[in-house]
Amino acid sequence: MATGTTTTTKQRGDAAEDAALAHLQDAGLLLVARNYRTPGRGGGEIDLIMRDPRDATLVFVEVRQRASGTHGGAGGSITHVKQRRIVFAARHYLLKLRTLPPCRFDVVLVEDGIEWLQGAFDAG
Repeated sequence: MATGTTTTTKQRGDAAEDAALAHLQDAGLLLVARNYRTPGRGGGEIDLIMRDPRDATLVFVEVRQRASGTHGGAGGSITHVKQRRIVFAARHYLLKLRTLPPCRFDVVLVEDGIEWLQGAFDAG
C-alpha cells in the first residue's frame, strides 16, 4: 500500500478475516463457507464456517479486529446480541444439511497477534 494511503474499515476487516482464515487452515481446519448471510434484514452473518476434519465438527467463526484496545478491545465487541445473531445464522445454515454434525462457536481476535478462542460461546 502506498505511503499516505488510508485503509477503510472494510479493508481492515477483510485483512483480519484473511489472517484468521490462514491461521485456522494452518491448524488443519477446512474452509466450508465465508461471509454466510441469512436472507432478509435483521438476520445474521458468519465470517467463516470451517470443518475440523479430526472429528467432523462444523466450526462457526466470528473474526473480530479493532484498531484500539479501548472498550474491551476486539473481544469486548462480541456482545450477547452479536452472539444471538451468529447463532441465528448458524441455525439457518444447518437447516440445509441432511444430518447435523457436532458444532462449535469460535472467535478469532486479531489485534497485536492472532488469538483463537475455541468454544468461545454456545447456542444457549
